[in-house]
Amino acid sequence: MASLPTRRSPRPDPAPDPVKQAERWFLSHGLTYFVPSVRASVREGLAPRRMLPTALVVLVVAAAAGYGAVLLDQESSIPAIIASSIGIGALSYAFTALHARGIVLWALGRTFGSLKLLVPMASRALPLLLVFVTFLFINAEVWQMTSALAPGLLWLTVLLLLALAVMFLIVRLPEEVDRVDDAVDASFILRATRGTPLAAPARALIDAGATPSSRATVRGYDRWNLILVLLVVQVGQVILLAVAVFGFFLVFGALVMTEGVQESWTAQAGVDSLPFLPNASVELLKVSLFLAAFSGLYFTVSAVTDDTYRSQFFASVTEELERAVGMRAVYLTLREAPDRPGSPGSPDSPHSPSA
Repeated sequence: MASLPTRRSPRPDPAPDPVKQAERWFLSHGLTYFVPSVRASVREGLAPRRMLPTALVVLVVAAAAGYGAVLLDQESSIPAIIASSIGIGALSYAFTALHARGIVLWALGRTFGSLKLLVPMASRALPLLLVFVTFLFINAEVWQMTSALAPGLLWLTVLLLLALAVMFLIVRLPEEVDRVDDAVDASFILRATRGTPLAAPARALIDAGATPSSRATVRGYDRWNLILVLLVVQVGQVILLAVAVFGFFLVFGALVMTEGVQESWTAQAGVDSLPFLPNASVELLKVSLFLAAFSGLYFTVSAVTDDTYRSQFFASVTEELERAVGMRAVYLTLREAPDRPGSPGSPDSPHSPSA
């Protein structure tokens, strides 16, 4: 009699790789540069042979847009058009070749997802600021200056104030990253990885005597990833507060700034009123936009230098920053295990000097 074939017992599913789980977690939390393959692609995107042709195309498009303004007799708008075109081109390249899309979208989602935290922050920052800026709003010289500006020059002024705010943040935000990665120890690692794919591996490493905290210092592209997250979150919060100031001055001006007052302060024979809103004029829009941009720069400086505002602005991202630093330390420790291909000495090691 032929023997019946024996049924093989199913093989147990292999244990999930914590390194791969961590990389998926990084990608879903705006930490794309923490993943070696993405970091290598970004390094390639920053190579001159990739950047120079793109920069040339952007400059040609910006020059063509500026020439279009000349044909439309809008010469005063040429600087703003060229600056905006270059900015849009740079952002497009960053979103694609430099893989910044995931970073920016996660940071913006984090900003708009914590709007409830913006209310107490605005209640602290807005009253004193409005008292100060309102004196500028009811100043005839400010109305004369803004009303005399062509729309293109006004937009260029707004871009200049935004650029100053971004430059200030780029200088100061690295201090926040340094402050966090200087405070890493075993308890920090366990607290930061709680509820993440590396919670159990972190506990196992520390129980085995490993020291993930020795790899907590964030350098290179990883450091710039964290700075970019903080930058987008901060700029998003500042823009929201600036929009609140803009709306306040529109309503306040429409109530108290009559046409006669606006004509007197702008030294014009008439003002361009909006339909159905006699006091809401183009001049009111201009001065409100200028003061809102100025307020945004004020918010930016106060958020980083003033301890009261600073604690409010960074409260929503401090926990995420600590989690990122702790996760990265455990991730590097796991990758550098001798039996892994990403151990020190391999070309794709994230802890190598080139990373």
